[in-house]
Amino acid sequence: MSVLAFPNRAPPQVGFDRAELTRILDLYGRMVAAGHWRDYAVQFDRDAAVFAAYRRATERPEYRVEKHPAFRNRQGQWALIGEHGNVLKRGQELGPVLAPVERRLMKLVEG
Repeated sequence: MSVLAFPNRAPPQVGFDRAELTRILDLYGRMVAAGHWRDYAVQFDRDAAVFAAYRRATERPEYRVEKHPAFRNRQGQWALIGEHGNVLKRGQELGPVLAPVERRLMKLVEG
């Protein structure tokens, strides 16, 4: 009798590396401290990794930061998606894609 070994291959997932996640969570923490965000969710799929930030847990995310490595050579692997699904910013680097949220944080802190 022979035993067949089934390949234990899970499909590869896209994820955030430590520096990317640190940058995103730093912004999230500052938005929480400003009283604007209250919850977040992280999703890892075969095609994308998504960080979603919520004002309240029962609604749509106010912003989603998405990483799509397949788009790296096209419009950029990073995208900032608004509450209604509109793409607010795309780019190759995370920092410039987060810039609209950073500017909004400055207005929240000053006001």
